[in-house]
Amino acid sequence: MRRTTARAVLTMVTAAALTTGCGTVLDQVAVATGGGPVVAAPASASGDAATALANLPIKGRAPKTGYDRDQFGSAWADVDRNGCDTRNDILKRDLEGETFKPGTHDCVVLTGTLNDPYTGKTIAFKRGQGTSEAVQIDHVIALSDAWQKGAQQLSPEARRNLGNDPLNLMAVDGKTNQGKGDGDAATWLPPARSFRCTYVARQVAVKAKYRLWVTQAEHDAMQGILAGCQGQPLPADSTLSAPKA
Repeated sequence: MRRTTARAVLTMVTAAALTTGCGTVLDQVAVATGGGPVVAAPASASGDAATALANLPIKGRAPKTGYDRDQFGSAWADVDRNGCDTRNDILKRDLEGETFKPGTHDCVVLTGTLNDPYTGKTIAFKRGQGTSEAVQIDHVIALSDAWQKGAQQLSPEARRNLGNDPLNLMAVDGKTNQGKGDGDAATWLPPARSFRCTYVARQVAVKAKYRLWVTQAEHDAMQGILAGCQGQPLPADSTLSAPKA
């Protein structure tokens, strides 16, 4: 009787997750009466993001030995050669109502408003000591995580592109970004559940572009998210070229 009840509850929870979209995709645990938590296996997923995920290699995490931020080139290098550093490029892309420092050809962002995708909060950005940290630029695939999942094998140029690729960068709430650290999808997801499908699809796109792998736990977490948003597309790629095979 207990197993029947647990199975029924689990079926209802899984069905709800698949019909309500990304906002509930992590709710895969149903508590059966008297039986403790019952964890649903990852459901199947479809769409461009799901197809790309299925093609990512699954391997164990390599040692972090040798990792250094400098392995990915100078921070915020002007890799697209538009005259602006990457940090300001991303601020300009992601903020609204931005203002610029005079004489910088609209390169140095002074103020703006961020509709933070990770938390859903609205954040006022103001450049300056003690204020700039409110909005940080997150590497969607953390560089130390990338190092342990294939980036060691990339050329220095490819690693520099990965560290500055707009596809892998987002302006986000500073405190939330600090809390993420170098976590992957198995250990960290945005607090705003409505953004998790988009976030995971972006991670998949970056990993596919730079030929990085995923761990089994990371793959399963990504698959579970994408199962709640059938047909989730990959984001548009940046103009930076993918590393040569």
